Amino acid sequence: MPVKRFGVSIENELLEALDAFVIENGFSNRSQGIRFLIEKNIVERKWLCNRHVAGGIVLLYESGKYDVSENLLKIQQENASHILSSQRFFLENQMCLEIIAVEGAAQELTRFSDKMITLKGIKHGKLIMSQAD
Repeated sequence: MPVKRFGVSIENELLEALDAFVIENGFSNRSQGIRFLIEKNIVERKWLCNRHVAGGIVLLYESGKYDVSENLLKIQQENASHILSSQRFFLENQMCLEIIAVEGAAQELTRFSDKMITLKGIKHGKLIMSQAD
């Protein structure tokens, strides 16, 4: 795809934040960082339009604590129509990594994943979506 060049005026603090973002994410230059942020913004706006999306919910939690597994299972059963597949990996130190492949309307998947991510005992959770229609 052809690339267009253009100039941008930006405040020093914002430029420093961009440079830090580029370094933290391993981009080779500012252009890659800016492209990433623009594409991310476009995808997120599509989510707000409630488009049909597919993606994954990644959860990290301590197994056997706070009944996390049971609570996750209940939420997944309530939303079974959106789940394509689920896989659980047992890591060191009683930690569990669960990855759930999902498909459906963006707002429904966001609501569903938020229920799981905010459960007591979840150390980290993230929903990753991409337009599927």
